[in-house]
Amino acid sequence: MPGPIQSIERAAAILRLLARGSGRMGVGEIASALGLAKPTAHGILRTLQGVGFVDQDAVSGRYQLSPALQDLGSGRLDANELRSRAINRADALAARSGESVRIAAPVDGGVVVIHHVFRPDNTEQELAVGEELPPHATALGKVLLAYDGELAEAAREGGLPALTHRTITDPVALRRAISDVRRTGWAGDIGEYRSGEASLAAPIRSRGGLVVGAIGITGPIDRLCDGQLRFRPAPIAQVRDAAAAVSRDLGGTQ
Repeated sequence: MPGPIQSIERAAAILRLLARGSGRMGVGEIASALGLAKPTAHGILRTLQGVGFVDQDAVSGRYQLSPALQDLGSGRLDANELRSRAINRADALAARSGESVRIAAPVDGGVVVIHHVFRPDNTEQELAVGEELPPHATALGKVLLAYDGELAEAAREGGLPALTHRTITDPVALRRAISDVRRTGWAGDIGEYRSGEASLAAPIRSRGGLVVGAIGITGPIDRLCDGQLRFRPAPIAQVRDAAAAVSRDLGGTQ
């Protein structure tokens, strides 16, 4: 078995040291306290700052723990922050695809639409912000189920109600669908939530690759799918590109 990773041990020691102190600490103080070379301590601190675990005072250059550590257990990104960071990408996806765009995130154990861009054709449409989606029957929901064990367990416990004749109601079939999401990097639904409507979605990742939301498009089945009810390659690529762009903006990978 491989041994412990020294850089992670050192990062943990720095976090413990800052948690123990009563104020900010400089790089030299931290290096001296832990017996590290100053460049090594500085590199670890910059990395911890990059992932949001420590803050650096702009005037003194000294470091302290970030308030973000208090929310570490939730593993969530604030929905307002996600929305603000993704607005421009969502607008671009709507213009490129010609379809409506939704961004969803896990909120209070459910899948909730946090941003909605109308289809750019001037037709009458209803704002979906705040709508809670059935995770087993929507592309956005399937993406989040694939990367959130707590959400997936809640969905199984709540049952898989049929919303149309195409809705997945078999837990085994849903597990296969979720596995396909992890393998391909995108999810789809064809008439599973609303008859005649299809949707595509891909995961949004923050630092370290953590999935914090999903972005997708919704439109008529005949526009997103071919005659054999297979999703067309172009909208898949458009959604995945948009998700990758938002992920890069958040410091994640895609």
